[in-house]
Amino acid sequence: MSDVVAKEPRTSRLARLLLPLFFLIGIGSLVAAFLLPVPGRRLPDSGQQTTTSTSDATADVPDFTFTERNGQPVSKADLRGKVWVASFVFVRCLGPCPSVSATMARLQAELDLAHQPDLRLVSFTIDPDRDTPGELKKYADKFHADANRWLFLTGKEADVHRLATNGFQVLAKRSPLEKPKEGQEFDHSTYLMVVDKQGRIRGRFEGFRGEHDPDGQHYEASLARLKETVGALLRE
Repeated sequence: MSDVVAKEPRTSRLARLLLPLFFLIGIGSLVAAFLLPVPGRRLPDSGQQTTTSTSDATADVPDFTFTERNGQPVSKADLRGKVWVASFVFVRCLGPCPSVSATMARLQAELDLAHQPDLRLVSFTIDPDRDTPGELKKYADKFHADANRWLFLTGKEADVHRLATNGFQVLAKRSPLEKPKEGQEFDHSTYLMVVDKQGRIRGRFEGFRGEHDPDGQHYEASLARLKETVGALLRE
């Protein structure tokens, strides 16, 4: 008797070969659905930041009057006709504040602040109860801040926090911890905001290189856009 070898139908063999491929595609789709962001979802104002820059105003800065480190009052009206870059920091901060202020110092040089009469840098303290004009002066001196064109402002805590949250729409509040560590008493945004000559917010940009940006590419690209925005607004 001769042996008869049964051949597997071609369609069955093809299905058996493709089954693992279909399985892998299905797993990949499920993983992507969980990991990819939902379109239109706004990321929280935290460590992983986004950068916005627009040719149109996003909001008007509310009126304010605070005290500069030289003891003189400075208001929104005093900045009218100037393009300015705003930041929110505090002197005793052990978090990103020194890096944010270092970025402002970098902008002071790269934007040639000393030779730009219509440009200002403005740092608001979110810890005004302790950050007196004298404390702000010492802090400003550490960054070689131009005494006339890089302003450091202090006032009532509620007023500064309201300006940040309601005006610039960025985070500024006391830590929710009952006894926060020294230098960690406040939670706040690290964005830099650009304001035009009419007092309208025209963009917000990275204030420092965070852990989410280890090679600094996002930070550098953001600063480049900030400088382009400032340059365009100065020409308006």
